[in-house]
Formats: sequence, C-alpha cells, structure tokens
Amino acid sequence: MGLIIAGDRSGVGKTTITLALLASLREQGVSVQSFKVGPDYIDPMFHTYITGRSCRNLDPVLTSPEWVQTCYSHHQQTADCAVVEGVMGLFDGLPYNCHPDDRFFGSTAHVAKLLNLPVMLVLDCGRMSNSVAAIAHGFKTFDPSIPLAGIVLNRVGSDRHQEYLEAALEPLNLPILGVFPRQTQITIPDRHLGLIPTAELPQLNQILDRLAHLGKHHFNWQTLQQFLKVPLSKGDLGGSHKIPPSPNHKPKVRLAIAQDPAFSFYYADNLDILENLGVELVPWSPIGDRTLPPKIDGLYFGGGFPEMFAEQLTENQAARRAIYHAILAGLPTYAECGGLMVLCQSLTTFAGKTWEMVGILPSHVTMEKKLTLGYRQGTVLHDSPLVVAGTTLQGHEFHRSQLTPPFPTGEGAALPLFQLKGYDRHRLPVSEGWQIYNLHASYLHLHWGDRPDIPRRFVQKMLAIREGIR
Repeated sequence: MGLIIAGDRSGVGKTTITLALLASLREQGVSVQSFKVGPDYIDPMFHTYITGRSCRNLDPVLTSPEWVQTCYSHHQQTADCAVVEGVMGLFDGLPYNCHPDDRFFGSTAHVAKLLNLPVMLVLDCGRMSNSVAAIAHGFKTFDPSIPLAGIVLNRVGSDRHQEYLEAALEPLNLPILGVFPRQTQITIPDRHLGLIPTAELPQLNQILDRLAHLGKHHFNWQTLQQFLKVPLSKGDLGGSHKIPPSPNHKPKVRLAIAQDPAFSFYYADNLDILENLGVELVPWSPIGDRTLPPKIDGLYFGGGFPEMFAEQLTENQAARRAIYHAILAGLPTYAECGGLMVLCQSLTTFAGKTWEMVGILPSHVTMEKKLTLGYRQGTVLHDSPLVVAGTTLQGHEFHRSQLTPPFPTGEGAALPLFQLKGYDRHRLPVSEGWQIYNLHASYLHLHWGDRPDIPRRFVQKMLAIREGIR
C-alpha cells in the first residue's frame, strides 16, 4: 500500500513533511520507493538522496494516465512501501475546461484516483484555529471518491493552539496523522526556480537528520503503519504500457550526458529508457572537464542552472570549443532548456553580467524576472534527431530566461522546431526551438515514458551517423 501527501495549496509545507517522512523511514530501515506528481525535477533529487532509489515523476499531462499507472506499479514492487508527493493543491491541475471528462486532470487528486491511493492532507495551521475544520470538511466532501487517510497539522504554534485545532476537528472523524510545530531551525534554501539542488547543499545531511528527528517525534506512527507497511498487492494497476527490461547485451552507442551542478534536470525514466535501448550514458561536466568523453556518438544537455555557473562555463574555453566543433561536425545533440541556453552566443545573468557561451545558436540569453511556466502542446515543424515533422507532443516550460533575437522563422540554416500553444488558451501559437546541423534545442521539457519513438529515433540517428549515413 502507498500514501499520497497533498496540500490544500502550495506553500503549506508539503515537501518538508514528505522529506521528514522519508528520512524517518530510512532511519527505521524501511525501503521506500518515492514518486512526485507533476513535472518537477528538484524535489525528486531530495527524495532520491534520502531513499537511495530514483524518484519517479507521475505526470498524466506529460505522459498519459496509463503510463502513470504502469510506472507506479512497476517501481513500487521492490520496496516496502511507496510515498507520493503531490503538486500544488490537491485539486489543482489543468485549466477547468481542458479535459471535460476529468476537470482535475493532471492534479494530485487525479493521480490518487488513477492509483487508488489514500491522501494525507497537509494543512498550514499557522494563522487559524477553528477554521481548520471548515477546510478539512471541504476537502473531505468535495470529491468523496478520493479517500482521505487523515491530515497533518503543520506550523502549530503551541500546545494550546494544538488543543483548539484538535477540538475543532473532532466532529469530522478524520485521523490526525501528524502535528508539526512552527519552527525555523530547518530551512532548505531556494532561489528563482525552486529549492537549491542537493549537489549544492553541503549541509544537507544535517538538515535531513533534523527532519528525521522531527518526523520520529511528530508523526502518528501507530495510525500511519496501516498505510506504510509492505504492499498487500503488487499487481498491475491496469496500465497498458510495459516497461522493457534492461538490455542483456553490450551498449550500441555512447551518449555523453552533461551532469554537474549546472546541468542536473533529468527524468529518471528518460535515462532508463535510453539504457534499455542499448545506450551507454557517459557522464561528463561542461564546468570541469576540458574535453568531451572519447568515442561518443551523441550529446545530451539537460536542464539546470547554467546562469548560476556562467563564469565557470565561460572560463572552460576548451570544453566550449569541443562542443561547438562536435555539433558543427554533425554529432547528434539534444539540448533541453538549460542546455539550449549554454549553446547560445552569450548569457546575461540577473546581476547584468554577460558571459560568453558555446555560440552554436545565433541568440543571446538574458535572465529576467518574468517566469515562463506551463504545459504546452507542441506541433513539430521540422525534423530533428528526436522528432518528426507533423507530430504533436506534450511538454513543459519553466524558465526565467529570454532569447534575443528569439527563435528562427525558417529562413537560413536554423529552422524552428515547434509551434507551441498553451493549455490556458492565453498563449497564442508561437514558434519555439532550434533545428540546425543534427541539433535539437528547445526550452520544452519532455518526458518520454509515453513516447518511446522519441528516444528510439535519437538512438537510430546516432547509429546512422556512426555508420556514415546522413
């Protein structure tokens, strides 16, 4: 059996409660497979660091409801229990009219229904007492098909405050699964795109030790045990997709993957799919390594924070030259968001300092206050090493950078990759992404779980280039 941790809205402490639970279970010697609802990259890094298992994203918008079921069913089988961290508020998903069959499509509530899992609802009680009952009652009755396992009272000010809250909730007959005091001793620092990734937090172990202590003393473990014991049934949830087994043969191609503090946004399932297709992933650092790995057949730049390491990227001139000439020579390359940024001419940071980048794309990147955020439907305009013109796919944008000039219009060597439109209907179709040489560069984050044709085409392209077929 598993448990979903949700909030009534963003900012209620959902991630802190999730990490406290994971850290406490680790101390007890319990193996946990964790999951994260939505497209987020950073929260899963913390899950993975604690559990020692790759956290999996469950996103029915980027993939499909069937993939969500298959992914959960497959990965929870080898753990004692499963914990799913939700996204935003419990019912917050796509805009109301996007999916008439499910008005909460993509939300934590949607995933709870797909997986038939109970929900532990986290409430920020810092500025209320009796009103907590109205909120809890609303979430309990709004959609009775979603079972509430209980609630966690977070940011409780005192013993007397706790008494008021418990008295208000008593008529609802909702189990209280935890009471966490208001505290300032445990803070995970953040910046413009969320929490600071694990690789940049030297004090992370101390933070997790405090979280484990907090969870040990403030969860209602006696009640939680019924949700966190060894799964009673590990059968298929009904997803029609099958995750292929790992290859038992030698890898067909070698793919250099940028992995350092500047480039760390990768979906675990995407990497698994590549390896299942016979790809050897060869990690390297555009910050620290002066050359590309030897005998590679392709390059993969994920998202991340190149703007925070722009000076180091600029100073590594040898690596920038190696990237430039490899792409110019036709090496198949996939660059996503942060990867796109580093391939431009220059990058101007929030502080206004401009740093030279690889220079293969004829645009300059500027960091701005404006946040570009949301799911996108992308229609492919021109073939790339990963996609075929005319196909439609789902992606996600999340960045505070802008390009000058923006994406190409189709004139010259560089071609636009996508025509994008947003689910909120306020974003008019716009051209986005670059296709030049054998480079696919875009702000669009893609999850390949429901689209194995994308990585398969990438592998085929790498094999063709190796064999001299253009």
